[in-house]
Amino acid sequence: MKILRIVLFLSLTSPFLQAQKKTDQQTLTWIRYYNIFPLTEKWSIHTELDNRSFVNPIHENLFVVRVQGRYRANKTIDLGGGFAYFNVNTQDPRIDPNFSVPEYRGQQDITLINDIAKITFHNRFQIEERFMQKASRTELLDDFSFSWRFRYRLQSTFTLWEKDKRNLKGTISDEILLNYGKDNKRNTFDQNRIYAALRYHFNPNIGLELGYMKSFQRRASGVDFYDRDIIRFTVYHKINRKTKA
Repeated sequence: MKILRIVLFLSLTSPFLQAQKKTDQQTLTWIRYYNIFPLTEKWSIHTELDNRSFVNPIHENLFVVRVQGRYRANKTIDLGGGFAYFNVNTQDPRIDPNFSVPEYRGQQDITLINDIAKITFHNRFQIEERFMQKASRTELLDDFSFSWRFRYRLQSTFTLWEKDKRNLKGTISDEILLNYGKDNKRNTFDQNRIYAALRYHFNPNIGLELGYMKSFQRRASGVDFYDRDIIRFTVYHKINRKTKA
């Protein structure tokens, strides 16, 4: 009877033991340079350099280069498409591999823009095609995995102060990211990002933004998570040139 009770107990509790998740709390800084180069009144090229690092212990997370072309169809519709390169060093600051994993990513998005009561709302729908090189614990492998990622972001921007050509704006956003592919069956839900920031523009062409992001991300296991507190600093730089339609 005692053995029977033990077997019964294990059979009832094993699903809960298997589903028990592990959440790693991490703190990071994201430092970004964002450049806007207008081609015409409707067309522009956006370039982004982004370095992401862990704080405790201090360690490189990844580096991003992103280039995209954007087309402002009208007052309420903005379209974009481009390419990004990710150089991922590690997702755990306690692990220091002697190699970095590259990822090549295409992206396309449509953003719907609406002004309501002096607040500008952006609804962005984005698709990404992700080509990630596979790796063992010790080296890169001569193979790639492919997956889709779907992103939806609702963002609100509002002016807090304005004088002459200077202004201070606030931003609040929430973004959900979903994976799809044969290598992502356990983590269809990728992550959720909540963001709040202040941006000060010295003039229409130069702005500095400081913000806080809360990122909750499911890992490839489908059970474990990253809970990340992120301080983000961005330099916005728009090339000042006369545009023609």
